[in-house]
Amino acid sequence: MIKGRFISGILLAALALGVLQGCDSFRRLAGRPTSDEIAAKRELIQREEAAHQARMDSLSRIEKAKADSLALLDKIKDSGEMLLSASSLRRVNTLKLNKRYYIIVGAFSNADNANWLASKITAAGYEVEKIPYGNGFTAVGAAGTDSLAHLWDNLQKVRSEQFCPKDVWILVNE
Repeated sequence: MIKGRFISGILLAALALGVLQGCDSFRRLAGRPTSDEIAAKRELIQREEAAHQARMDSLSRIEKAKADSLALLDKIKDSGEMLLSASSLRRVNTLKLNKRYYIIVGAFSNADNANWLASKITAAGYEVEKIPYGNGFTAVGAAGTDSLAHLWDNLQKVRSEQFCPKDVWILVNE
């Protein structure tokens, strides 16, 4: 009888120990992952899903920006604005240009005239870039930007200024 109670006590203690340790003991015995390992794996999966979603969101933003740029480029072309690439002019050193787009408000063979126009544009609050051509002319570019959206906004603003002639054009630095 004492032996039966002793064995019952041991079994009861083992059962209590198993209950207190939870299922992890049984999982470990069965070669299965513990709850801590499952939680760590769940956290890893969530981080990977968040990183993947961030990449997908980034791609969506890039695709939208590309579509917006193409639509804006079409709008600029449809408006009749003249777009010339710096490389097509052949005598413009594109390595010296800091921005992708410039609104060219004048080109002069006389450097004093280019400086005079540049000072008027600067006084109106715009950034100015004097762009030398290989043939001795100097173009005066206003409101240089790397963004098509900013280019369109800047073009509308520059066109409303008194210093702006009707025959402005856009230089694309490529």
